[in-house]
Amino acid sequence: MIQNKIQSKNNKAYFFLAPALIIMLVGLFYPIGYSIYTSFFDWRLGMPLSDAKFTALDNYIWLLKDPDILNAFWVTFKFSMIVVIIELVLGVALALLLDKKIKGISILRTIFIMPMMIAPIVVGLMWQYLYNAQFGIFNKMLVFLGLEPIGWLSSDKWALFSVILSDIWQWTPFIFILAIASLQSLPQSMIEAARIDGATEWQIIRFIKLPLMIPVIIIAGLLRLIDSLKVFEVIYIMTGGGPAGSTEVVSMAIYNQAFIDFELGRSAALSNLFLGSLMILSVIFFIIIKIRLHKKSARQEIRHAAS
Repeated sequence: MIQNKIQSKNNKAYFFLAPALIIMLVGLFYPIGYSIYTSFFDWRLGMPLSDAKFTALDNYIWLLKDPDILNAFWVTFKFSMIVVIIELVLGVALALLLDKKIKGISILRTIFIMPMMIAPIVVGLMWQYLYNAQFGIFNKMLVFLGLEPIGWLSSDKWALFSVILSDIWQWTPFIFILAIASLQSLPQSMIEAARIDGATEWQIIRFIKLPLMIPVIIIAGLLRLIDSLKVFEVIYIMTGGGPAGSTEVVSMAIYNQAFIDFELGRSAALSNLFLGSLMILSVIFFIIIKIRLHKKSARQEIRHAAS
């Protein structure tokens, strides 16, 4: 009788959730399905899809052969790897540094998270002005030091570095917030016991804090990796993908195919290929996280049994 009542309540809950779930699924799968469908056509902007020529896998074959598209994937990979690694190191280091009860620490924490609150387009404009060849602060500093000014955004040698620096400035606070939250949730009794036993601050960080923070660091790294792979606004504002494709990431290439070259079919194919890559990468990371958590749980059980 009780089980029937519980089952009835669950059925009612599913009934009320069904409309929202249906809308969410339609909103998610319809655009993906339509994108997959259009990727098999030679469809150009302004042309009805009914008039487009069916080309089967030609768009995907073209993607795998075009050097500009392959370069966009390589630039995206470089950009993401560099920013994620540096942001993880800086974010965790700042969290460890500011995980102290000192006067004014709350103000410092607030200052550190402010860049994350700024819209990416605004960040792009800000850094574009900072890098300006004539009145930008960076070139003024170089001239003051007696050095030659640099074309930060007009040189294929410096453009990607300049964009990477702006991303690090904006998104290191994201890692910092997650890391500081993880530190504040650590069991203080374990840390105090280590201090009583004579452990130095570095030993506490190395053998207690960092190992306990690893699950949060992995999740933070995964979230930033997926987000950095989709970067668009900052690069669009600062460089537009140039010069000579040195900052053209995949998102920028998708935009260029659709709205510069008017190749909607190729743009859809590139979008699908990129989405598939992100999904595979996400699955791999989730498997790694699951394996790590499983090993950690097994070690804890062994220690528990031994004690």
